[in-house]
Amino acid sequence: MRANQIQQVLKPLQQSSSQVYLGQGLHTLGLLGWILEQTGPADVAVTTFSTSDAFLCGVINLRKRGLIDHSTLVADIKASSKTLKLKRLMTEAFDEVKLTLNHSKIMLVSNAEWLVSVITSQNQTYGDRAECTFISLDRDVYLDIHKMLNNLLDDKNTISIPRGE
Repeated sequence: MRANQIQQVLKPLQQSSSQVYLGQGLHTLGLLGWILEQTGPADVAVTTFSTSDAFLCGVINLRKRGLIDHSTLVADIKASSKTLKLKRLMTEAFDEVKLTLNHSKIMLVSNAEWLVSVITSQNQTYGDRAECTFISLDRDVYLDIHKMLNNLLDDKNTISIPRGE
């Protein structure tokens, strides 16, 4: 969904502290762009089981537009055979790329004024199946997820993918 289509199924962030969507067509990249257009430049953390070149190229475009300050991608280590084929794009799109035992699909978007948490069933791929997405502006939800994500990344199974190699 493009931003104008997202506005047909979701309220602007300022109008709702939490909202949910269950259906087809709301893809992670479009949602991230829609959020960043409202928050302005922000730090972004994204977790996924698997990613795609379309998602990564979209993140690169968001960076070029100045909407992403710092970014972290966390993908599943068990899907790394597919994921590592996208290594160059991943390290171009994200400041930090980490592989670990992960099946979660979340986005954390933060700056001085916003703390946005997104929990979704969708990987960073495009499909026609229904997916469920929950968006929260609750500070405690954001801080809890952020802390748990940091704990996950501190695990001995986490591998960092260096940039520019």
